[in-house]
Amino acid sequence: MTAPPVHVVVVTYNRSGYLRGLLDSILALDPAPTGVTVVDNASTDDTPDVLGAFAATAPCPVVVERLTVNSGGAGGFRAGVRAALAATTPGAAAWLWLMDDDVVALPDAIGVIAPFLADAGAVHGRRRDRTGRPFFWQNRFNAWLGVPLPVPGDVFAHGPVMRTDVGCFEGMFLNRRTAERVGPPDGRFFLTWDDTMYGWLISRTEPVTYVDRYVLRKIRPQRRVDLGVRHLNDSSDLSRYHVMRNRGHVARYLQTEHRWSRPGFALGTALTAGKELARLLLVERGVRGVVPLWRGWRDSRAILHDPAWRPEMGAPPAWPVRSAGTPSPGTDA
Repeated sequence: MTAPPVHVVVVTYNRSGYLRGLLDSILALDPAPTGVTVVDNASTDDTPDVLGAFAATAPCPVVVERLTVNSGGAGGFRAGVRAALAATTPGAAAWLWLMDDDVVALPDAIGVIAPFLADAGAVHGRRRDRTGRPFFWQNRFNAWLGVPLPVPGDVFAHGPVMRTDVGCFEGMFLNRRTAERVGPPDGRFFLTWDDTMYGWLISRTEPVTYVDRYVLRKIRPQRRVDLGVRHLNDSSDLSRYHVMRNRGHVARYLQTEHRWSRPGFALGTALTAGKELARLLLVERGVRGVVPLWRGWRDSRAILHDPAWRPEMGAPPAWPVRSAGTPSPGTDA
């Protein structure tokens, strides 16, 4: 099968060593991508030099979008999707392949994923971890709780495709038509939940799938605990803060789609906090990250009750525009 034209979108920040390896792996892809867009999130290392050398030697068009401030993964992918759509035509980029800078692409990735790219809004291939073992990612979104839940067992026991309803920007193949309809990701998330909600919004009208074909390998080492039904990886205070803070944005998107439940979301928020506490205790062996969790939860409440909040992706708001001082449809969860 002839692969459709795939345009790679990479977001990077101060990890030029990882970035070099990723760019080398992109050059080794066969079939090759039709172009590459790299968003430099205001790096302060030698990333601009690495990107300049790559753009000068790559056999395909390269777009480098350098941001003036670090906008996180969410802002980076928002800028990257917008830049890729603006710089290409459907004939040159029917699909956008999104990825972080701490992975490498497997040489046959585009070829093995190509048969699964028809009639879908987003498609995810599998990843291997740094040691070559399968990286666990098989989730479905529970809208009542507002959290993705792991699907236990062998999800490919009866076929190579699992229907899901969440996204992952570490390897998502995004249909160009879908990106134009839904819009680019919401940059306000900064870190975490952005790809989950992007995939969920797409799944409301188009298939989102996870297929039994390996396309990436993670390079950055991570501490990990295997809980059987899921893995817990190490994290950072910045990520912990946004895990809780972005519950506010998750709630607002659920409200937009008429899928928000006050008691369910409150329970989902408690489960999210519990998972992060388990990560601290089991993986990082400490509790110093509790303060960022609390700060994130506190700041989520401002998002929940912000009367000026509007969705940046997907459908327009489902509730009437409210004037300042009018209670918002937020929750105290």
